[in-house]
Amino acid sequence: MPSGASSAAQRDADVVALLERREHERAFALLLERYEGKIYRLCCALLRDPTLAEDVAQEALLRVWKALGRYDRRASLSTWIYTIARNRCLTALQQRRELASLSDPDIEAQAHAQAAQSEAPPADHLALLREMVETLPERYRRAVTLFYYEERSVAEVAEMLAMPEGTVKTLLFRARALLAEQLEERGLADASLWLETGT
Repeated sequence: MPSGASSAAQRDADVVALLERREHERAFALLLERYEGKIYRLCCALLRDPTLAEDVAQEALLRVWKALGRYDRRASLSTWIYTIARNRCLTALQQRRELASLSDPDIEAQAHAQAAQSEAPPADHLALLREMVETLPERYRRAVTLFYYEERSVAEVAEMLAMPEGTVKTLLFRARALLAEQLEERGLADASLWLETGT
């Protein structure tokens, strides 16, 4: 492995070596052990529905398995895998929007249910913060969920969401600012107790 290779490429060098020897079953077994949980958590962050995330993650893994023979080493294995998973999530989101658009009364009922839920007092401060995270714009929510709740590094979040690390840091910074504003509006002025400022 060249000295300039990325840490992701170094981490997956054993899987890539198996693929080069066309030992696809062994390669997939290693890949599954290494990425199954990460793919599921990425799907959860993008879809916000654990049941759907489980189905989409399994579909993504199936597609990875079927495409192993066509893996192009110009992209790191992890980037390739996350791209497949992310694309399956985007397809699932599009399908869900199309289904929802067929039934306006259903959308209205969901809106009323969410409004009623938001009016209920949170069980504690962490529940309140999580509730506020869910209201963030989607790009911010994804980054916050992966970084804080899934405890991914900035580099991992960047790779999972296919964006530069600087963009992830900007999203986290802006998300914290939005959350701090909401906390202050609710009379919880000491936002520093809630939010870490370092990335």
